[in-house]
Amino acid sequence: MDRFVLASSRGPLASMHSLDVMWVSFYSIGAMLISVLIVSAARKWVNNGVLSFIIRLFAFGLFAIGSLLMVLVVFTWPN
Repeated sequence: MDRFVLASSRGPLASMHSLDVMWVSFYSIGAMLISVLIVSAARKWVNNGVLSFIIRLFAFGLFAIGSLLMVLVVFTWPN
């Protein structure tokens, strides 16, 4: 029974090499960090409301992409 479990797919990124999954996790952490820095910069330096909204919307999209990649990495976690 154990050989069937080990041969099965463990997640959406299971076809990738483990080190490539590690790089995907680094990219997702970086995307989330950059999005937080963009929001902080928009709140501090941008006075135009429309431009600030567009910048924050871009940062939210970047954060959503980073979060989705991190969820994929967590679901690919080895047993």
